[in-house]
Amino acid sequence: MPELPEVETTCRGIRPHVQGRSLSRLVVRNPRLRVVVAADLPARIEGARLDAVERRAKYLLLRFPAGTVIVHLGMSGSLRVVATAEPAGVHDHVDFVFGEAALRLRDPRRFGMVVWQPGEAAAHPLLAHLGPEPLGDGFDAAYLLRITRGLRAPIKHVLMDSRKLVGVGNIYASESLFRARIHPLEPAGQLGPRRCARLVECVRETLAAAIAAGGSTLRDFVGGDGRPGYFQQQYFVYGRHGEPCRVCGTPVRRIVSAQRASFYCPRCQRRA
Repeated sequence: MPELPEVETTCRGIRPHVQGRSLSRLVVRNPRLRVVVAADLPARIEGARLDAVERRAKYLLLRFPAGTVIVHLGMSGSLRVVATAEPAGVHDHVDFVFGEAALRLRDPRRFGMVVWQPGEAAAHPLLAHLGPEPLGDGFDAAYLLRITRGLRAPIKHVLMDSRKLVGVGNIYASESLFRARIHPLEPAGQLGPRRCARLVECVRETLAAAIAAGGSTLRDFVGGDGRPGYFQQQYFVYGRHGEPCRVCGTPVRRIVSAQRASFYCPRCQRRA
């Protein structure tokens, strides 16, 4: 599933092409996504100016004067800029047309969403209970220390809990914990101020590096310009079970916790 860096890459890629332009028309070829595209959505936004293209967690926000179209890419979807005249494929379900250019949603599995929220986007149930952004001011050492006090849950689970922190999925949680030299199953409540500060810094560094690399190639993910990311070439541990750690040479291990695979170096990430 596309994570924060992939969605941010898409957001930055499409923004210059459509922000500030008026939507000529909305073409819905197949409304049967995870949530059915509302039949009245074209009437709500056609002719309106797209004021801003933003991201919240793993959602893309297309802000119009009357409200916001919230887009989720699902398991393997993409939203990219194409020429309006480019023929649509069988998995190209929705086009936001801006004159000669269009934003085309391709979603082979149809797990994505295109939903309308009138007024303030933050009021939508998808967004209302989300935690702070990991790259924003709300996520710092003091915050992480506060929310982990008394928690026995593994720190990796806390990083991936969208009510506490948004957008840090399995790949980037594993990579951040390696950079911080923290075992993924370390009880969150055992992290002191110094380790919390180091982990915050490493989460930010990992995500920034992934965004700079255009995200990771996850199945058939491509950014707004149609090109895949290449951050997977920089992974320290994720998906590298049995391969030597890039720092110490110890074989990387794979464990399963809460039905999710975790990868770590048993030497660099010893339990405290």
